[in-house]
Amino acid sequence: MSPLGTGDLHRIFENLDKNGDGQVSLEELNWLLEKIGIHHSLGELELSIGKPSLDFDEFLFFYDSISSEETMRSGGVESRESSEGDVNQETDLAEAFKVFDLNDDGFISCDELQSVLSKLELWDERSGRDCNSMIRAYDTNNDGKLDFEEFKSMMSITIS
Repeated sequence: MSPLGTGDLHRIFENLDKNGDGQVSLEELNWLLEKIGIHHSLGELELSIGKPSLDFDEFLFFYDSISSEETMRSGGVESRESSEGDVNQETDLAEAFKVFDLNDDGFISCDELQSVLSKLELWDERSGRDCNSMIRAYDTNNDGKLDFEEFKSMMSITIS
């Protein structure tokens, strides 16, 4: 199971679709991939996708395909009904945690959370959201940051 739901992916798609035409160009897609550490040339991406842009359904299919490739690389095949599915979900969550844990100290601080959300263009200063309150909602030991178990708890509520 992926840590990103359809709503999250739709929000990402809308942020990538700068001109609002309902299409994400290969340049926009490549920008996102580079932000999350997946590096392809535009030529490789075009060869892989076979067209100059993706609509939302094609974006979902692309996301599913790269998620499946990552699952295969990590040595598993997804199965929601088996304990292997739980292991894959744990692996996915560990990878997601690493994306947010920028200084690799085993915790996600407010600054790290805001930095990653900003890079993905999911953080809007004007929204009035405060990352400290976001963290406090799941920070069971009140240390002001999220450890992996607290992150898992937050993500299980998000993806349920």
